[in-house]
Amino acid sequence: MIHKIAIEQLTTGMFIHDLNLAWFDHPFVRNQFMLDDPKDLQRIRDTGVKELYIDSSRGADVAQAPTLEEVQAETEATLLQALAEPTKPAPVAVKDEIRRANNIHKQASRAVRKVMQDVRLGRMVEIAQVEDVVEAITGSIERNPSAMLGLLCIRDKNEYTFLHSVAVGTLMIAFAKSMGLDAETVRKAGMAGLLHDVGKMRIPDHILDKPGRLTDEEFTIIKGHPQQGWEVLRQLEGIDPEALDVTLHHHERMDGSGYPHHRKGDEISLLTRMASIVDVYDAVTSDRCYHKGLPASQVLRKLWEWSPSHFDPELVQLFIRTVGIYPVGSLVKLESQRLAVVIEANNATPLQPRLKVVYSLKHNRPVPSQEINMAIPVQRGKDRIVGVEAAEHYGIDISRFLVTH
Repeated sequence: MIHKIAIEQLTTGMFIHDLNLAWFDHPFVRNQFMLDDPKDLQRIRDTGVKELYIDSSRGADVAQAPTLEEVQAETEATLLQALAEPTKPAPVAVKDEIRRANNIHKQASRAVRKVMQDVRLGRMVEIAQVEDVVEAITGSIERNPSAMLGLLCIRDKNEYTFLHSVAVGTLMIAFAKSMGLDAETVRKAGMAGLLHDVGKMRIPDHILDKPGRLTDEEFTIIKGHPQQGWEVLRQLEGIDPEALDVTLHHHERMDGSGYPHHRKGDEISLLTRMASIVDVYDAVTSDRCYHKGLPASQVLRKLWEWSPSHFDPELVQLFIRTVGIYPVGSLVKLESQRLAVVIEANNATPLQPRLKVVYSLKHNRPVPSQEINMAIPVQRGKDRIVGVEAAEHYGIDISRFLVTH
């Protein structure tokens, strides 16, 4: 049985089921293993994790520790309560925005790639092209955020560093807009998101893309990328101080367990607290050559569980409202034993998005696509969403249904 325990209860002889950390916040190549080395016990403690999961069927147990199912039920109840308030509908239908959003996404990818290449080659970064991208993304988000956000799940795992920055910039703009922040702050949020990881271009590739376990020295080098990025950006004329702060501190955590300066709570600026959430969300949902991304809806629930020790709980709520509890691009399972792609959020009813049914589990084969707005009773009938599935398990190409629907 899977139990959640406090870090103080962890001992050798226990089987780690889930370190309860984002994969890049710990030096282990696996998230599940038998803890039999005291040095590994200390490494886990050094990550700053407060609680984690053990498998009592494969190692030592802790009496009366809550089960995984109990934790998930509590998380779900609290999360749904936080998302009860409806938001305003988008002014433009997603089908009318998707092609324009696709072109903007390509523009953003080219601009970020150029920035990263300039940093790697030691050339001066051209801020103007990044500002143009921020303006274009903001316009698309204002017309219909589901179009741009849906494109973020279409990516090449071999181009993670570039596309991660595009995603974080896009999500930061959507996040700031949904919070009602002023236009200048939205612009700064987008700039900060697009530029936050430039320091990774100063990390050797054999460390940045290492598929195996990092040594303590390599992990320390990886953790130096915020400082490296800050050193690059502070030389640029006209760079926003907020972008500098996000670049340097987006790995800080609310309880002070982050890096590089172990800031806590309100010592971390608003945009940086937002960026820390967005950065982890996109990284954990993304595929890498050595790491399989988790479904977006599952990651949102982990973000909620990880707050308030790691993230600002109020901001996590607002972020989940921004992307939807079933984000665009998710593959959901219906009670009718069908699979459907989420193609647009329903702001008034977060649990009832617009879907495109694409697969029958009863017959184990694709079906002609059928669009359903789950918020309209006559369309959904007695059907409802009962879970989330991984598209690759069924050979489903999500991008086909997001770009052409």
